Amino acid sequence: MTYLNKIHHCNQVDFSAYSPFYIDNQRYGHIPKRFVEHLQQWSDIFQISTDKVQLNPELSTYQQRSEALAPVLDHLHQTGVIDTWVGELYPVNHAYAEKGVMQIERAAALYFGVRCYGVHMNGLVKKSDGIYVWVAVRAKDKPFFSGRLDQMVAGGQPVGIGLMDNLLKECQEEANLPTELASQAQARGYLNYQMETQRGIETSTLFNFDCWLPEDFVPENTDGEVDSFELVPIQAVAELTDNTSRFKDNCDLCNIDLLIRAGIITEQHADYQEITRLLYQDSK
Repeated sequence: MTYLNKIHHCNQVDFSAYSPFYIDNQRYGHIPKRFVEHLQQWSDIFQISTDKVQLNPELSTYQQRSEALAPVLDHLHQTGVIDTWVGELYPVNHAYAEKGVMQIERAAALYFGVRCYGVHMNGLVKKSDGIYVWVAVRAKDKPFFSGRLDQMVAGGQPVGIGLMDNLLKECQEEANLPTELASQAQARGYLNYQMETQRGIETSTLFNFDCWLPEDFVPENTDGEVDSFELVPIQAVAELTDNTSRFKDNCDLCNIDLLIRAGIITEQHADYQEITRLLYQDSK
């Protein structure tokens, strides 16, 4: 594995296995054809043809669509078709600043291939011998990517809360980071990617943050989602990202962004032009 391979891994989809998902004549996602079969019993909600799945146009408002979809998703979860449940709601739109057309349970978002949003924060420490990074080890009982490495703080971006407020909440839950420190986090842009998963297409936007922390701060998890934290030199993050699969897939993208900004990956790297082209596609 290399930096470039990691980016390619997070940006590959075989669309032939999916049906486009339309709301009000606009495509908002792609649904696995195997999942479309489960939607056929709700013909009053989904109009299914050979080339697409259309939400019933008579569901014309955010509230109507959301209320119609909610019991469908609950049933599919109760019957084991949707394998997990988070209890968070994601907006359905094309871009974060765009008004949503409805909301959807986070665990179901990938089954519909709609755009998801998340916040990732690098916990950074400057020492006399260079930059160090706090790395989280995901809990072994997590349903996905258990035991893999993660950013110090990361989480989904649900409806009803702003980016910074959500980041502060995640900082408290995941790292017990005091608000006075967490509020110093600096936004570092966003990354887009689209990849196939066992549930469906993950079409995501990650909002990246850096937070410089004092040497005496030690994160501790409070929500049970992290087993431990490790403070490692940024060069070790580079090595782990480039040569191993220790990090959660999308965390590799955040790491590569950090390594570019920190001057670890430079124009002298053989794949620099392709790395930056793919990593920052449609991002800023």
